[in-house]
Amino acid sequence: MVVDQNFLKVSKFFISIFLFSVSINVSFAENLIFKKVVDLNDPWGSTFINNNELLITEKSGKIKLINLNSKKISEVNHNLNYLEHGQGGLLDILFKDSFVYISYSENRGSGKTSTSIAKAKFDEKKLNFKNIFQSNPPINSGYHFGSRLAIKDNFLFASAGERGEGMIAQDPTKHPGSIIRINIDGSIPKDNPKFQGKSDWLPEIYQIGIRNPQGLTLSPFDKKIYMSNHGARGGDWFGETKKGENYGWKILGWGGTNYSGIPIGPKWKPGFTKAIHYWVPSIATSAITIYKGDEFKEWNGNALITSLKDKSLRKLIFKNTSSIKEEIIFKDEIGRIRDIQVHPNNGKIYFLAGDSLWLMEKN
Repeated sequence: MVVDQNFLKVSKFFISIFLFSVSINVSFAENLIFKKVVDLNDPWGSTFINNNELLITEKSGKIKLINLNSKKISEVNHNLNYLEHGQGGLLDILFKDSFVYISYSENRGSGKTSTSIAKAKFDEKKLNFKNIFQSNPPINSGYHFGSRLAIKDNFLFASAGERGEGMIAQDPTKHPGSIIRINIDGSIPKDNPKFQGKSDWLPEIYQIGIRNPQGLTLSPFDKKIYMSNHGARGGDWFGETKKGENYGWKILGWGGTNYSGIPIGPKWKPGFTKAIHYWVPSIATSAITIYKGDEFKEWNGNALITSLKDKSLRKLIFKNTSSIKEEIIFKDEIGRIRDIQVHPNNGKIYFLAGDSLWLMEKN
């Protein structure tokens, strides 16, 4: 009888916690308006080129120019030698100072591909891209390309996934599983790790030990580059890119396990970069941004984390890294979220989710 009463008390406690959590989530959603802007086909990356137009990639190979006022969709021709294979295709896209940068799975022949980066002068009719980086070696795999882009000063940062090859991320003589840092013209910065004590590292590599990083962004506040990373079964994380350091994959498992259920390794141990925040089980972290804008002023300086599997937008208050606060802004509103962009003028938020471009604003 005592056991039954305790069971009832515990059950009521967890039910009350659950209802409280749901009420918080719903209250957030009720204060937001979601509007579908246009329909697309498996969109992956997006970038504002002005206050009214977005360039968007579709993984299957198309680049589209979207007018937010008229909802007109124009296809932009390009010359990329891409191969849509598994998770590969056209990936991230970034506009900066009249140039367009794109990451994609390049067709290297015999079924092999690489995470590559190309650059073109912006033209609304055709983008004539020229490669400025190739991840080597090319690999016959459809997994874990990454790949996001961010520019800080005249440096281009890019995330290169480990292509499902695991311990390749611990080999600095190979690009997969690393953060890349090059100059925006494709040349090599003279202060990259290779030239500062890491003589065995490839010259483009900035950090190693990454699995499948699908979020990368420059903070407009502290000017640091932050990233998100997919773990396996658990072990997603949000952290900072750190020059010459090692996030530990696949020595570390970040709290996750192999899909077979077998543990991978410890969550963290000394000698490796420690992430700011982890998710176990996995939410399938995707694109991120450090919010700055007028529409949600109370979020300024916070990290916004999108997710695929969890279909949620989460806010991290991480200024004090010893006491991280996480809030779920919404969940199951617009589907699997691939990308996030903040409008450069009004601070409203645009998402690539499912097969559509979405707008989120206050009610």
